[in-house]
Amino acid sequence: MVESDLIMPVDSEHRAMDLRPLSIASPHMRAFHLSWLSLFSCFFSVFSVPPLLPVLGATTSTGVISGVVSLSATFISRLTMGPICDLLGPRLASTVLSIVTAVLSIMLALLGASTSHEGLIVLRFISGLSLGNFVANQYWMSSMFSPSIVGVASAVSAGWANTGCGVAQVAMPLAYSFLLHVGVLDSMACRVVFLLPAGLQIATALATLYFGQDLPQGNFSVVKKKSKHTSKRGIVDFWEIIKEGAGNYRGWILALTYGYCYGVELTTEAIVATFFRERYNLGIEAAGAAAACFGVMNVISRPVGGMAADVLGESFGMRGRLWGLWLVQTVGGVTCLMLGKMSDSGAPPGLTLAVLVVFAFFIQAASGLTFGIVPFISKRALGVISGMTASGGVMGGIVTQLLFFSGSFGFSRETGISLMGLMILICTLPLMLIYSPQFGGMFCAPFKDYDDLEADYYEFVK
Repeated sequence: MVESDLIMPVDSEHRAMDLRPLSIASPHMRAFHLSWLSLFSCFFSVFSVPPLLPVLGATTSTGVISGVVSLSATFISRLTMGPICDLLGPRLASTVLSIVTAVLSIMLALLGASTSHEGLIVLRFISGLSLGNFVANQYWMSSMFSPSIVGVASAVSAGWANTGCGVAQVAMPLAYSFLLHVGVLDSMACRVVFLLPAGLQIATALATLYFGQDLPQGNFSVVKKKSKHTSKRGIVDFWEIIKEGAGNYRGWILALTYGYCYGVELTTEAIVATFFRERYNLGIEAAGAAAACFGVMNVISRPVGGMAADVLGESFGMRGRLWGLWLVQTVGGVTCLMLGKMSDSGAPPGLTLAVLVVFAFFIQAASGLTFGIVPFISKRALGVISGMTASGGVMGGIVTQLLFFSGSFGFSRETGISLMGLMILICTLPLMLIYSPQFGGMFCAPFKDYDDLEADYYEFVK
């Protein structure tokens, strides 16, 4: 393949140097749209349950436990998806995961799993596995777009996909009400309504499989065979890639900081509908609409974060990207503290919602900034670093829910939100420790005499 074969301007590795969201040109923009649509369906599935918890007869304890179990499944899935993408490519890995989890969810829903304590936990565990596709999404964007634009591409793709959370908050109560309106019995509506998210998952997975392409040069299996850098040692390569990624301390720092931007986002998505319903005595549809305001902010906020990462990177290098992430995530922590204090003092719902939207903007923009840094940590172990970072986000959500919102320590929701803001401020500080000879850090410039930049970037950054 030569540059003239491609519609978009590309770099030396055929990665697009421009993002054109209104285009469906193959392979770059088609991969972009298939990637975010597939991940959108996964977010929709995972967050289809919280707005329906009251009509499913779930207790507060069941809601919290099933939510933590769902995030635990996501953690496992994201941690393993990175090396799987390194071996199989993002297209096939994403397709298989979406179809398997959707089919199992359909079976469980039709068997009535959603209306029992144990069944709901199993159902949410299965759907939670599907969010491993976030790693495939980010891997795909890093493979298709050049470093100059990858921050924006990754952030827009993930941001649009994340709106599935907000759409589910509105769509699922409406779908349930529609089923009741047309005469479906309540006991059956609780089962049938979950065919909507599962069906969407299957449709987008099949579209990804048949219309997508792993890399600008072709599908992963074909390109891998032709690549002179590819070893034939199979499973040995698998463990070498894991070792290289897991041994990179920068990946662990990003996993921690991502745990308190994206992990906080997951936690807020899980509690916000219940918060508005109980505090302001709203119905499930009105509470879902209020909660949706948080999720749909991803349309704007995460892309802005990715764009900021690329602009700062172009002007100030890695130093700009790191300072930008620290500043935005710190502001997100401050607004989270404000939200908790305002809610605790009896602020009216309109004001609470306004602060929630500001909080959503900064904390989601921080997620976009994070994945504007990930591709520069290690190219050879990109999937592992992506998986570590993404899994860190999920682990942050698990820990935050267990500490502040499970009821185990007696915190009110308002106090929990304030403490969550404090954790954001603390866990963002380790960004100051990130440094590499090739790109530098927040306080130090790159090492000009470093003469092994290729190995540093492509393999294991020591």
